[in-house]
Amino acid sequence: MSIYLHFRAVGESEIRDDHTWLAAFMSDAWDRHSDEYAAGITWSINKGWDSVNDLYAAADALGTDADGPWTLPIYGGRPVPHSADADPSDPPLMLLEPAGVSQAAHFLATVSFDELWNVVGARFSALGWSREELLDHHRGLQGLYGRAASTGHAVAKAVWA
Repeated sequence: MSIYLHFRAVGESEIRDDHTWLAAFMSDAWDRHSDEYAAGITWSINKGWDSVNDLYAAADALGTDADGPWTLPIYGGRPVPHSADADPSDPPLMLLEPAGVSQAAHFLATVSFDELWNVVGARFSALGWSREELLDHHRGLQGLYGRAASTGHAVAKAVWA
């Protein structure tokens, strides 16, 4: 079974702070995933997003502030709560506002993947992760957040099963 964390850049003025609306928006984006991926406005991670977050948490060992921007790329943002009339099968949603997107983009652009890998690589390899898989996710997130930050966009996140 696949479970994806789906990231989608979105103009702040386009967003409605409504779970039902955002779930429909993200569902439409998921249906167009290959086109949006090619356009550089989406990224997704199958099952391993917690490991990508753990990779970024290694920034603490490099001297990064524990409450710093390494927390933003995966789990950063605020939950968008279900409304009383929402479909209970709608996915969990988060929204990272443009200021947080800029902080995440800066972190991803300046952190050394090689230094992070040096801290956690042996443990991750033992868990079956390859350096190349994590580097691919890192580069994908770098691109997505970099483009979103340069246009002042937010990033919406949904979990799809």
